[in-house]
Amino acid sequence: MMKLLLTGKNGQVGFELQRALAPLGEIVAVDMAECDLSNPDAIRRLVSETRPDIIINPAAYTAVDKAETDQDLAYAVNGMAPGVLGEEAKKLGALVIHYSTDYVFDGTKQGAYSENDAPNPQSIYGKSKLAGEQALLRSAADHFIFRTSWVFGAHGNNFAKTMLRLAVDRDTLNVVVDQFGAPTSAALLADITAHVIARYQREGRAAQPFGIYHLVASSLTTWHDYAQTVVRAAIAAGKPLKLSPENIKAITTAEYPLPAPRPTNSHLDTCKLQETFGLILPPWQNGLNHVLQQIL
Repeated sequence: MMKLLLTGKNGQVGFELQRALAPLGEIVAVDMAECDLSNPDAIRRLVSETRPDIIINPAAYTAVDKAETDQDLAYAVNGMAPGVLGEEAKKLGALVIHYSTDYVFDGTKQGAYSENDAPNPQSIYGKSKLAGEQALLRSAADHFIFRTSWVFGAHGNNFAKTMLRLAVDRDTLNVVVDQFGAPTSAALLADITAHVIARYQREGRAAQPFGIYHLVASSLTTWHDYAQTVVRAAIAAGKPLKLSPENIKAITTAEYPLPAPRPTNSHLDTCKLQETFGLILPPWQNGLNHVLQQIL
């Protein structure tokens, strides 16, 4: 039986990974209280004591706007920690699975970003996540890096839950309409990860197509359409709301300035992942409906 070391167990993705990975081996799951990922010595000690066969690292500094002024911590958790995990994994011959983000791109491309497109992050968050990718690559550990976007789940905080909370008390709401992406459920990320690990266990190291993959749900939407979809579902479920979908007003990014710039185009091409692993990625609405059924 393989031993799996999982970071960020209380995050959206970490929570779902504990479910999805349970049949695949012994899971040692930790959070920041049990291992401070901004501390290289703590990371090395954890891996040395655990001696895992696979390290799964969904833990991250995700406060996108706060990162603009909290750069040291963002770079430590997002940029340094994946490299240290990789260095320790290399010593053990272990696999590292790490999660990155659409924010490594500037969002100006027409069409979907492939894994071969040059990153050009515009925010500290995006730059720190790219630094983490590069640090893991430099470690020369066996790895899969999954770039994803707009993550949501039944556990933890996310855009869908924020819309539901605001819709109870607000009769109007402004939501950005000129940013495009694919809301991706934490459950989908966890299930695809489990599929990849099962293949690794079944076929062995030599047969593995290690590297960077884009992993998001299919179809595109905007934050505005996403918000309307959430509110419609809540109303259909009988939840008493002050806000109606028609009163969610579409605004531009320029009308809602934030400390950290967001990519206008977060469309990630998933052909490489689907063709390599023989998978079909469902529309984002499927995952959202499943999560909303749990929440509502």
